[in-house]
Amino acid sequence: MTVRPEPSPLARTTTTFVGIAILCLIFADVAISTVDPWQEFNRMLLGLVTPDFYATDSVTQAIAYTLAFALLGVALANVMGLFLALLFFSRIVRTGCAVIRAVHELFWALIFLQMFGLSPLTGVLAIAIPYSGIIAKVYAEILEEANPAPLKTIPAGTSRASAFIFVRMPDVWAHFRSYSMYRLECGIRSSAVLGFIGLPTLGFHLETAFKEGQYSEVSALLILFYLVIATMRIWMKRPLMPIYLIGAAAILPWGVAFSFSNIVRFLTEDIVPHPLRSGAGMEAFWDWLHMMVIDQAVPGTIATVQLTMIALVATGFLTIVLFPLISPLLLGKASRFCGHVFLVVARSTPEYILAFVLLQLWGPSMLPAIVALTLHNGAIIGHLVGRYTETVSLRQDAATGFNRYFYEVLPRVYRPMLALLFYRWEVIMRETAILGILGIATLGFYVDSAFADLRFDRAMLLIGITALLNIGVDAISRSVRTRLRLQTSLEQQ
Repeated sequence: MTVRPEPSPLARTTTTFVGIAILCLIFADVAISTVDPWQEFNRMLLGLVTPDFYATDSVTQAIAYTLAFALLGVALANVMGLFLALLFFSRIVRTGCAVIRAVHELFWALIFLQMFGLSPLTGVLAIAIPYSGIIAKVYAEILEEANPAPLKTIPAGTSRASAFIFVRMPDVWAHFRSYSMYRLECGIRSSAVLGFIGLPTLGFHLETAFKEGQYSEVSALLILFYLVIATMRIWMKRPLMPIYLIGAAAILPWGVAFSFSNIVRFLTEDIVPHPLRSGAGMEAFWDWLHMMVIDQAVPGTIATVQLTMIALVATGFLTIVLFPLISPLLLGKASRFCGHVFLVVARSTPEYILAFVLLQLWGPSMLPAIVALTLHNGAIIGHLVGRYTETVSLRQDAATGFNRYFYEVLPRVYRPMLALLFYRWEVIMRETAILGILGIATLGFYVDSAFADLRFDRAMLLIGITALLNIGVDAISRSVRTRLRLQTSLEQQ
C-alpha cells in the first residue's frame, strides 16, 4: 500500500488561507450595480488618453501642498520614530507604537479635523503619528539585526549616546536612508488621499473632477502625480532636504485658525460615551455599548475581515502573475521595461483612489475594494519579488519558457513571497477598514457615519476596535512567519 506523504506546513498554510478566502468570497457582495458600466468605462478611457493639463486651477499649488504635507509629516515621523526605536525594548513603547500605527492616517485626519479644522497641523500630524509607529518598528528591527561587533571595540566608559552616534549610526545609516525614501513615497500617496477629506492636496481636485465626470482632468492629475513619484530619486537629494523642509513649512496656509476650546471639548467631552457624559448611569452605558457592538462593531468587523482575507489571497495570486514582468530570469530587457512601468503605476496609485475610480464604474460593493487592494499590493510585492529574482542563479542547463517559471523560479521565490505577503497582512487590514469611507460596509463605513453625525464617542470606540483588530492580525502574521520560518530581508522594503 502506498503511503501518501504528509503535506508540508507551507502547503497546509497556503491551502488554509485559500480555503478561508473562497469561503469569504461566497458570502461577499461583489455585484455590479451600475446600469451601464461599459459606457462609463469608455468615458474614462477617452479621458485617460486625452489629458487636460489646463483644466485644474492652482494645480501647481496642489502639488506643492501635497509634497509639503508629505515632507513635514515624514520628517517629523522619522525624528519621533528614531527616538521610539531606541526605546523599543520597553513593552509600553512597543504597545504604543502598535496602537498608533494600527490606525490609518485617514482616521487620524478625521480625528484631528475635529480639533484643528482644515489647518496644516491636521495633515502633518495625520501622517506623522501613524508613520512614527511604523518607522519605530522598522528602525528597531534594523538596529537589532545590525552587526554587534563594532560595539566591542569602543573604549570603556563611552556614553550610550556617543556609542550610538559614532558606532551604530554609521553601520545602519544606509538602511535608514533607504527606508526613509520609501516612507516618503508612501507619505506622498497619503498626502494626496488626505485631499478627499478637504485638505488642499491633489486628492481634493481628483475627487471633484471624478464627481463632475471630468475624466480628462483626472487623467492629467494622475499623470502629474505619477511623475512626482517617478522622479523622486532625481529631485530628492540629501543636501536639498533642509531647503525642502523650510519651503514646505513656508508655503502651507498656517493662517487657518482653530479654537483651543474646541480641542479641550473634543478631548474631555465629545469622545466620552454619551450615557456617561449625560449622567444617565452605568446601565444606560452598557445598553449603549451593547447597541454599538451588535449593530455596528460586529457587522463592520465581519466585513473588514472578509474583505481582508479575499484581498490577501488575491494579492498572492496576482503577485505570482506580476513578478515575472520584471524578472531577468524570464523576460528580456524591453519587456522588463514595460513591466516596470506598469508596476510603478499600479503601486503608486493609492488604493483609496483606485477604489474610488472603480466605485464610479461598478457601483458600491466589495468588488471595487477587492480589485483596488489586490492590484496595489500585488504590484508592490510583485516588484519586490521580481527584484529578488535578480539575486537567484540558475544552472546553465535550466529549463526554458513555462517550465523555467513553474519548476525553477517559482519554487525558489515562493517562500520569500509568502513572507512579504504575511508582512503586508496588517497593511491590507488597515486599508480595508478605511475603504469603508467610500460606502463599503467595513468598520470605516461606521466610523465615517459617526463623524458625519457628530457622534464622536461612537467614532472613537470603532476606531479603537479597528486598532485592536489590526494588532491581532499583526500578532497572527508574526506567529505564522515564525512558525514557517518565513524570514527575508525584503520584509523591510
